[in-house]
Amino acid sequence: MRTVDEHLTEILGGVAALPPLDLALLEAQGTVLAEPVTAPVPLPPFDNSAMDGYAVVAADVAGATEAEPVTLPVVGDIVAGDPGVSAIRTGLTARIMTGAPLPAGADAVIPVEWTDGGAATVRISRPAPAGNYIRRSGEDVLAGQTVVEAGTRLGATQIGMVAAVGRSHVAVRPKPRVVVVSTGDELQEPGRQLAPGQIWESNSYMLTAAVVEAGGVGYRQATVHDEPAKVMEMLEDQLVRADAIITSGGVSMGTRDVVKEVLSGTGTVRFHKVRMRPGKPQGFGLLEGTPIFTLPGNPVSAYVSFQVFVRPALRVMQGLPPEPPATVGAVLAEDIKSPAGLRHFVRGRLSFNRSHYTVTPAETQGSHQLGSLAMANALIALPEDAEALPAGSHVEVMRLP
Repeated sequence: MRTVDEHLTEILGGVAALPPLDLALLEAQGTVLAEPVTAPVPLPPFDNSAMDGYAVVAADVAGATEAEPVTLPVVGDIVAGDPGVSAIRTGLTARIMTGAPLPAGADAVIPVEWTDGGAATVRISRPAPAGNYIRRSGEDVLAGQTVVEAGTRLGATQIGMVAAVGRSHVAVRPKPRVVVVSTGDELQEPGRQLAPGQIWESNSYMLTAAVVEAGGVGYRQATVHDEPAKVMEMLEDQLVRADAIITSGGVSMGTRDVVKEVLSGTGTVRFHKVRMRPGKPQGFGLLEGTPIFTLPGNPVSAYVSFQVFVRPALRVMQGLPPEPPATVGAVLAEDIKSPAGLRHFVRGRLSFNRSHYTVTPAETQGSHQLGSLAMANALIALPEDAEALPAGSHVEVMRLP
């Protein structure tokens, strides 16, 4: 058997970042930026008003009070988007709207709430220092400044920032297109009646959702029965649209493990036993240059295998570091046992109590028991030499998406 780290190293050596694409901003949401984005001009590009009010010379209103307001003539209105170059001199004011360019000569803005709102003349009842309610050019972003770094996943705020510096398109690593398929004669599509000996197929739904959570585009392929010719035909058909393929089932030691049967010796695909629980039977390789991950059929084994092996690989394909889900240190709430020599991923519930995390192992840990996985929010990662840990021990915990 090989170790978890050995198998992951082989996988990461077989995948590469996808070539960049130039995409329109909204098409780029959720992708990873392949280039730094810089600002061609400062933001804001000009001094402008932060309030609706009046542009003034601060010295003119230095003595204004509620009892003795300062009255100034209003020489015009300046609105947001005004293309003209405005100016005032001492003793005058102009009405100004939020976002409108500050007129030359003015050095403060008086909010309309500090005035009587006059149109021809205005009474100002409070003083203001120079710079009051003025947004200075470049106070947000300087010209030439990098506003979004390469390697950043583009969410709503990053999309907004890119648009704010005038870019309509960006170069990104596209979301990996991942085809997911389960195999097995016993599998029936959800929504259909079960025949004796059948179960509803769930792995492909779970793994397709996991692909999306990892930043990819998941395509669920209909279940394939354990017929070698049909399995191979299906896989070859999917290569035209797949950046990667995930199979579930058919990789163990049974007489009808069809995925292992058809892929053994095909391309670079190899099958191994990995020192882990759940998820010992694993396979990986390139099928006509496309990475294919062959995961176990038990639901928990398939899901844990995805988080440990597939998720890091999908991150590499997006130009990101090959990281598993985020880990935190936690204190065990109960005693726990682990098989010697295997890295054990135990389902659990993680909670934060005062100053530290506590994790409680799920009562059931069978690799077929999806119920306890659905209730879990973490995997307790126990090293190979941890056979028994008492409550109160410190453990590493992978937080599940």
